[in-house]
Amino acid sequence: MHLAVIATLILSLFTNPVSGSFSDTFADPSVIRGQDGYWYSYGTSDPLREGEKVLHRLPIARSADLVNWTYVGDAFGPDNLPSYAAPGSLFWAPDIRYLDGRYVMYFTVTDTATTPANWDYSIGAATAPTPTGPWTHIDAPVVAPRPSGGSYWNTIDPSQFTDVDGRKYLYFGGFFGGLWVTELSADGLRAVGQPQQVAIDNKFEGAYVVRHNGYYYLLGSSANCCAGPTTGYSVLAGRSTSPRGPFTDREGVPLLASRAGGTPVLDQNGNRFIGTGHHAQLTDLSGQDWMLYHAIDRNDPFLDEPYGINERPMLLDRLDWIDGWPAVRAGAGPSERSRETPVTRGVVDDRFAGDLSGWRNPAGWTVQDGHVRGQGTLISRRSLGGDVRVETDLKTDRSAGIRIGGTTAVVSRDGLTLTSGGTSRTVALPGGAATWHNLAVTVKGRTITAEVTEARLRDPQASVTVTGSAHGPIGLVSDGGADFDNVSAAPLFKAVTKAAPTPRTGRLLDADEFDGPPDSRWTWVRQDAAAKVEEGVLRWPVQGADLVGTGNKASVLLREAPEGDYVVETKVTLDLGEDSVRNYQQAGLVAYASDDDFARLSQVAIWNTRQVEYGRELAFAGRLSYGGNIVGPPARTTWLRLAHHVDPVNGEHEFRAGSSRDGKTWTWGGVWTFPKDTAVRIGLVAHGGAQPAVNADFDYVHVYRGA
Repeated sequence: MHLAVIATLILSLFTNPVSGSFSDTFADPSVIRGQDGYWYSYGTSDPLREGEKVLHRLPIARSADLVNWTYVGDAFGPDNLPSYAAPGSLFWAPDIRYLDGRYVMYFTVTDTATTPANWDYSIGAATAPTPTGPWTHIDAPVVAPRPSGGSYWNTIDPSQFTDVDGRKYLYFGGFFGGLWVTELSADGLRAVGQPQQVAIDNKFEGAYVVRHNGYYYLLGSSANCCAGPTTGYSVLAGRSTSPRGPFTDREGVPLLASRAGGTPVLDQNGNRFIGTGHHAQLTDLSGQDWMLYHAIDRNDPFLDEPYGINERPMLLDRLDWIDGWPAVRAGAGPSERSRETPVTRGVVDDRFAGDLSGWRNPAGWTVQDGHVRGQGTLISRRSLGGDVRVETDLKTDRSAGIRIGGTTAVVSRDGLTLTSGGTSRTVALPGGAATWHNLAVTVKGRTITAEVTEARLRDPQASVTVTGSAHGPIGLVSDGGADFDNVSAAPLFKAVTKAAPTPRTGRLLDADEFDGPPDSRWTWVRQDAAAKVEEGVLRWPVQGADLVGTGNKASVLLREAPEGDYVVETKVTLDLGEDSVRNYQQAGLVAYASDDDFARLSQVAIWNTRQVEYGRELAFAGRLSYGGNIVGPPARTTWLRLAHHVDPVNGEHEFRAGSSRDGKTWTWGGVWTFPKDTAVRIGLVAHGGAQPAVNADFDYVHVYRGA
């Protein structure tokens, strides 16, 4: 291999977190590519560095390559705050968009001056001519505080979306109240109509919606964002044929159901990063999708002192689409060091900061104010064949677009027209392109697709596909009155279509079918005499006790675990009903080192929801820490698995959780770890509340060799 190629490959490697160059924490990141060709990311208001102690009000970072970032300032200074924000209000979870020629930032205001209450959340907005400001606040909340009894719903975590018909929507909400969508006014600055709930409460926050292959995907973060070393945050998805839902997961389970659905997109995988969530998405110049998100280093979970601000740096990883569903690194989860980087420079790549020496036919074209303007056809002197992605930012009040050989994609008052050979198709482009828009053309074999977006954030306002041939010179076409910038052409990404491996079962090592009383392989911690084998099941009345915290009154039924990799499975029937509050009745599997050091996988009632929670308790900095990770939706009868793997590098015990509603189709969630020398046993639990009385019926426990 040529030395220059080797050097390029070495330089292309990057290490997570990508925010480490400018901050120790950068939570809830959003991202956009500015008209200047740089990428900008925005984070929740926190100190950036250990010891700083001063909050940055929505800090902003800039990058040319999405890997190396530089802090460029805060969105809001002390003299530029919303008039409706109460003194001391915090600003969380910004969402950045480019709408109708200006940048619009949505954000959470934690305390609103219009009510006397604290934590009366609302959604604010501010506009700016550039990605770094100056920001002008809208004079009233986009979504005002929403009272609920003596408190207020979580009106937090905004995310904007523009549909193909030009309608604008805002998604928002959190655990207390669920996720909602409201339509916005044409300028995107006011909520109109009646909001509609799209995901159940007590499970989701951090909504983000994208459109892909005709579906609308609602991605939300689940479990807890901020439990230090036991943070189990993850990203789950549902999809719909409408931006208003109903959204269902891969198994067809609604996100609004009490036994709430959600297909895993991103989960912790046993490396040092836990609590992976609250993300934003982007597409690089090759067409590959990427996800920016925050996570917690389990070895350094707090910014300064333990149990203070959770340290949540920003990570970057590839986002794949597997069988129609998004999955970070095809389901492999967060990377510590990546062998691939986003494509942020094309073979053809011009930001028009100089002359037109890289182009043919420059007559009638001029570079001014950092972009090119002209009439006719401007042809690049560089070319590339095969499958490609060509894109440009443009604005025109007439007709302009991209040419690839004899194929053209043109934006005009009539819409977006894609022509190849003798085939031509036109689709509407609501509002036209009188302000800056992005036009992207992808060529994959004989399939040619053109899309128009305002800011390349997976919300195409026009999309059209034809079958044809697009090979030859790459150029810009205009009949006058058009401006172009950020022109690129790059080889089209090679899609990953095969999911990352998930745990499988090998030969059966051990089993108890509960045909008789638990034998000598089982031992009790605090024996429960009410648990009995009858009718071929271990029938265990759910106890009014728990393991979490220092009380430790719940019983645990344990057996020794085999050496090496194995999978333990049980089938548990637990009739928790639906919708009603039955906190926190549960039953399932446990990986147990002690009462204060365990990982518990249970079907559980969490307020009005029924979830499969994979919780972890451990001692940290003189206190007990507990947090949960969410796996698949439960049924009345749910199959549960814990897959154990020994890390060959550090010897840690890794336990990955899986659940199934039929014993055949498995959903795999996150990983909790135990240190190398920990003696971990496996077993069963049934606790969390004795009222109303309910039995957990365990049909069997099987232990398999891991495969």
